[in-house]
Amino acid sequence: MRLTRLRLNGFKSFVDPTDLVIHEGLTGVVGPNGCGKSNLLEALRWVMGENRPSAMRGGGMEDVIFNGAATRGARHFAEVQ
Repeated sequence: MRLTRLRLNGFKSFVDPTDLVIHEGLTGVVGPNGCGKSNLLEALRWVMGENRPSAMRGGGMEDVIFNGAATRGARHFAEVQ
């Protein structure tokens, strides 16, 4: 199996539909603290069957859904493809 793309929608910090394209070879994800790098890995684990909230730095499964911010309302679902 080869992963080529990860699409997140409402998952943790990825409130808007976001695609991570995984090219052949080496794909790097860089950015400042708090930008969502770890959330990408957790989304990958979730879509592959992980269902323990503690494995995704959460207290319950509701913690994987975007909870809102000062300028954005909360979402009611999270989706990872």
